[in-house]
Amino acid sequence: MDGLILVPSSNRYDPGAPPEEALRRFHDVMRRRRSVRNFSPRPVSRETIEGIVRVAASAPSGANKQPWRFVCVQDPALKRQIRLGAEEQERELFQRRANAEWRADLRRLGTDEHKEFLEIAPWLIVVFRLTRGDDGSQVYYASESVGIAVGFLIAAAHHAGLAVLTHTPSPMKFLCSILGRPENERPYFLTPVGYPTTNGLVPAAAIERKPLEQVMVVDKSR
Repeated sequence: MDGLILVPSSNRYDPGAPPEEALRRFHDVMRRRRSVRNFSPRPVSRETIEGIVRVAASAPSGANKQPWRFVCVQDPALKRQIRLGAEEQERELFQRRANAEWRADLRRLGTDEHKEFLEIAPWLIVVFRLTRGDDGSQVYYASESVGIAVGFLIAAAHHAGLAVLTHTPSPMKFLCSILGRPENERPYFLTPVGYPTTNGLVPAAAIERKPLEQVMVVDKSR
């Protein structure tokens, strides 16, 4: 197979319990995850951030091209620039681009153009999607691959006892210039990472999840 070396599969993880029980335990952990906007300035070690990125970078990708870059920001001056750039785009969204229904949905969740958490959280992670490899090679299914990696990242941060907030100001190109990224990288996802404040609140509406019968179809619709 064109030089590809195959070895016996040994990647099976044994959870030490039947699949149904292992999944109940995992779901119990993940259902407690909440997107928060009230972050504490409490420090988070670089080792912890490296661990989160290591998990995210273990995600599968098209042809194993791993078309992602995780830019981790702790410098206060850079975080300030990112906040200002994000708020500029968010003001444009709230004042001009978003229609009435969109603004109502955002208002219901208590979000607006003010993004002070981008400065308060000890770390920001900006995930970039590679349009080509660093050596100029092709990448495949880049958006899908990076999306999977982001899911791993969110789960890893939650597992570590930390909070994140999916933040995708649009357009996000300002992040390229602030962070000095090369032409083959496109910003995909931005999140603060840190501990939530002890008195932080989340909207009750955000806790609700659609029942399984609304999101799962077996074989085909009847």
